[in-house]
Amino acid sequence: MSENQNADQVVSAAREIAAPAHEIFELIADPAKQPAWDGNANLAEAAEGQRIRARGAVFTMTTLKGSVRENHVVEFVEGRRVAWTPAEPGQTPPGHLWRWELEPIGDERTRVTHTYDWTQLTDERRIPKARSTTAENLQASLDRLADLAERRTA
Repeated sequence: MSENQNADQVVSAAREIAAPAHEIFELIADPAKQPAWDGNANLAEAAEGQRIRARGAVFTMTTLKGSVRENHVVEFVEGRRVAWTPAEPGQTPPGHLWRWELEPIGDERTRVTHTYDWTQLTDERRIPKARSTTAENLQASLDRLADLAERRTA
C-alpha cells in the first residue's frame, strides 16, 4: 500500500468546544449518550450502564439498521483519550478504529479531535462504508457534541 493510500485511510476533524474536558468526555465515554451526537447517522441506541472506564472494556451499540456491534476499547486515558474497534458480536474486530482526543485549553475550553482510522481494515465488505466516512461526518459529530456539551455547561 502506498503512503498516499494510507493517508486516505485516516480521516480526522477537530474543533474547540466551550466546555471543560471532563464534561465532554462524559458524553463520549457513556455509550448511551453517543446516538445523540453521532454525525454519521449510524447509531440507534446503547444500553445504560456501559460507561467506559478502562482499556480492554467492551460496550455494545445497536445501529440504525438493527445490527449489534461490540466495541473493544483499545486506548483509554480518563478525560483525555478513548478509542475503540467495532466488531460483530463474538468476532474479532476487522481493523477500523474510532478515536477521541481531548486537550484542555484552560478550565472552560477543550480542543477535541475525532479520528477514524481504517488502515488495518481486513474485511473487504466494509471498505465501501469506510471510504464513505469523511472528515465532514466527523465534523458533524464534533458539532453535535459541542452543542450538547455547551448546553450542559451553560
